[in-house]
Amino acid sequence: MQKPIELIIFDWDGTLFDSVGQIVASLKFAAQQFDQPLTDDAAKSIIGLGLPEVAQVLFPDVPELHTDILKSYGDHYVEHSKDDQWFAGVAEMLHDLKSQNIQLAVATGKSRRGLDRVLAQTQSQDLFCVTRAASETKSKPDPLMLAEILQHTGVEADRAIMVGDTSYDLEMAQNIAMPRVGVSYGVHTPETLQQFAPLTIADDVQALHQFLLRQNQLQDAI
Repeated sequence: MQKPIELIIFDWDGTLFDSVGQIVASLKFAAQQFDQPLTDDAAKSIIGLGLPEVAQVLFPDVPELHTDILKSYGDHYVEHSKDDQWFAGVAEMLHDLKSQNIQLAVATGKSRRGLDRVLAQTQSQDLFCVTRAASETKSKPDPLMLAEILQHTGVEADRAIMVGDTSYDLEMAQNIAMPRVGVSYGVHTPETLQQFAPLTIADDVQALHQFLLRQNQLQDAI
């Protein structure tokens, strides 16, 4: 017998927020400032990790430059991402789900400072009962941030769903036995996401919205 959904946890970049292109551009800008080679694919592949982990993966041979590279990235991103916004349909989806008495949360690889900035930018602070950023816990795919969200809400893992666009999101949920949903319009391919046994892979926000509503309605009917 399935249990009702009480909580949906969303990744931010590439799942709710259309920021992948700017993240890649800012990472490449920072790498160039320090004469470090970086391809679009490499930059895109680490979206979802915490910033220290990003530096370790992309620039393993120059640990002495990590702090400066990350600062250059952060400064460039803040300056050039002011017009970034949610994917079309996200605001409607979040408000609709919240109206169904489902708690909403965010689990992101962003820093707390960066997450607070985009929450203010989208005026969405009140939509989420709790948010976790990688700078205040462990980076994905470690499930600690999900465990902290569950502890805060009092919800069991099998009554929550994690939604994300990367293998890091889905592996994190798998590591804590939480149901999970992938989206294919962000970073990783459906083939990559499928390895972590998602309930479904949504091709756009509208499909994601409808799937989450159906899940809730089906469970309500049980």
